[in-house]
Amino acid sequence: MSLVIAFHRATSAEFIAASAWYENKRQGLALACMAEIDHCVSQAAEQPLQYAIAHQDIRRAVVRNFPSSVYFA
Repeated sequence: MSLVIAFHRATSAEFIAASAWYENKRQGLALACMAEIDHCVSQAAEQPLQYAIAHQDIRRAVVRNFPSSVYFA
C-alpha cells in the first residue's frame, strides 16, 4: 500500500517558515531539516500502516532530529 503525497497550503507555509528559521540558526540546518522531513514523508507514504494512529484515521510519523511530526490520513 502506497499513499499519494499532497500537502495542505498551511502546511507548506509552515514548512517554508521553519526552513527559514533553521537556516537563520545555522547555515545548512534548513537542508538537514528538509531532508529529514522528506525521508519521513517518503516512509509514511510507502508504509503508512506502520505508524500509530493519533486520532481517528490520522496517523503520526515523528521526524528524526527535529521537534516535528508529519500527520497523514
